[in-house]
Amino acid sequence: MLFRKNIVRACAYCTRAAKVDEESCLCAKRGIVVADFHCRKFKYDPLKRVPPRPKAKDFAEFDDIDFTL
Repeated sequence: MLFRKNIVRACAYCTRAAKVDEESCLCAKRGIVVADFHCRKFKYDPLKRVPPRPKAKDFAEFDDIDFTL
């Protein structure tokens, strides 16, 4: 869920931080910090969160008859 109430606080999702690489962020308040770090000025930005990819559908349970009209 993008807008859930109990989000994980991390600088990777903060409006005041920008990603430098996969494990560090440049925070406007603290400087370069680890992406999992958070401070009291944390403000959630839902556009920075990348949701996990959905699982691929397994079509092995269907036969060729299921796909004909």
